[in-house]
Amino acid sequence: MAEIPVLDANAVLEAVSPAEAIERTRLAFERHAVGEWAMPPKVYLDSPPNGDFRAMPARGEGFALLKWVTSFPHNSERGLPVVTGALLLSDAGTGELRAIMDCASITSLRTGAAAAVSAQVLAAAGARSVGLIGCGINGAWAARCLAAAGYGPGVCADQLPEAAERLAAELAWGAGDRAEAAAQDVVVTVTPAQQPVILATDLRPGQHLAVLGADAPGKAEAELAALERCRLFCDEWEQASTGGELAAGVAAGVVGRDQVTQLGDVIGGRSEGRRSSEEITLFDSTGLAIQDLAIAVSVYEAWQRDEVHGQSVSL
Repeated sequence: MAEIPVLDANAVLEAVSPAEAIERTRLAFERHAVGEWAMPPKVYLDSPPNGDFRAMPARGEGFALLKWVTSFPHNSERGLPVVTGALLLSDAGTGELRAIMDCASITSLRTGAAAAVSAQVLAAAGARSVGLIGCGINGAWAARCLAAAGYGPGVCADQLPEAAERLAAELAWGAGDRAEAAAQDVVVTVTPAQQPVILATDLRPGQHLAVLGADAPGKAEAELAALERCRLFCDEWEQASTGGELAAGVAAGVVGRDQVTQLGDVIGGRSEGRRSSEEITLFDSTGLAIQDLAIAVSVYEAWQRDEVHGQSVSL
């Protein structure tokens, strides 16, 4: 029977630095945009009233994966993680299972990396200050990835002041309120998306927004009036238009397909990015399985080089 490595969160985070996560995520967007990496839509399985399960498959770089991940927003009130699950990495040529990995750590890395890639591609020249609204696990990794990409200092804001202060101390940034964070050059939102945290009155010319919290129908972090003031980008239109930040705008008839550009097309040079220093850009990140694939392959390669270790199981 095959010996399969089981790589936990510590192994994932030891294998992939924020800088490498950014590089791999950028590659994933580009490869998917040209059709080299395949990714069917993610499948949601509701578990009312508590949360939902998600199945996310992808194939590329000689591998295929299935990510089985949860989103149970109120778990933190129970002392439990909001995001849990496992990722199965297989050989795309033979179908053999190659590794089992913790998926929460991969989710955090690729989520944070997507925010940093969007800033690299879309932020105005000279943009440096960061406003982070939502300082939970994924928000913290967004801040770490932005710092690794050369952005900062920043303002951390959270409903729990201690979370903002803890992250600000780690990065030598500052803690502040929502409005202070929303006033920075690059603004990243990573909240439960139950009510808007970006208002139209917050916006100023030249900003770049990366909105990461709205990842299911009914969630939104920005007012519709704010969306209407922005040039719009997303990771993948089908997901963003039905379960991302843009979904509310689509439902209201103020956002159409011709108004939204996928980030991978900008990276690959097939579509235009920022048009002027005054434009306000907004990137809707819904989280793609091809991003998970990019990080998982990097973790597996590190394991093959004996740089990280995990338990093995026989299946």
